[in-house]
Amino acid sequence: MTLQIRPATPADADAAVALVYSSGPDAFNFVFEQSGRAKALAFLHRAFIDGSGEFGYRNHLVTTENGRVIGVGAGWRSDRNIAFTLSAVRQIIACYGLAAGLAVSMRGLRAETVIQPPIKDRLYIAHLGVAASHQSQGIGSALIEALIEAQASGCRFAALDVALENARGLALYRRLGFETVKERKSSLRNAHGFVPGMRYMERKLGP
Repeated sequence: MTLQIRPATPADADAAVALVYSSGPDAFNFVFEQSGRAKALAFLHRAFIDGSGEFGYRNHLVTTENGRVIGVGAGWRSDRNIAFTLSAVRQIIACYGLAAGLAVSMRGLRAETVIQPPIKDRLYIAHLGVAASHQSQGIGSALIEALIEAQASGCRFAALDVALENARGLALYRRLGFETVKERKSSLRNAHGFVPGMRYMERKLGP
C-alpha cells in the first residue's frame, strides 16, 4: 500500500467530490439542492473543476493509495473570505441561473450563521472526507496535519466545525489537540436537507 498526500487536480473530481459531499451531505443538500435544477453533488463537481473558491480543486489536498483518491480535505484563511464568496456566487449563478442562484446563495448565507467563515489568524479546515473502506487508519489525521503544514503560515490557530452529534469526529479532533470554543445550535431545515448544530473547535499553533 502506497499512500501519498498531494494537491488536488481537476482529474480527481469524481472521487474527491464524492468524499467532499460525504463530509456534510445534509448541509450541502440544504444549500445546493434546487427542485428542477442542479443537484448538490453536480454543483460541487462543477465548482471543484472550476478550481477557484472554497469548493475548487486548488483549495484541496487529496490522499491517494496506489493512485486512487481515498481522502480529501480543504483549508483556507480569513484573508480569502471575500474572494471565496465572490467565487461561490459566480459558480452558483453559472450553475443554477440568476433567480435560482440567488435563492441558493441566500441559503448559503443562512448556513454561515452556523458554519461560519474563518476569523483572523485562523486556518479553517473543512470538507474532510475519507473513503469508508479506509476510515480509522489515520488518514484523516494525516490530512489535517498536511493542511496545517501547507497553509497555516502566519496563523495562530487551526479551526474546524464538527456536528454536535458526531462523537467519532469529536474524539478524533480532541486527540489532535483541538478544543471546543463554542457550540452553535441550528434550526435550519428544508425539504432537501438541514444544517446540524455545530461545535466550533480550535487548536493553538506554534509555541
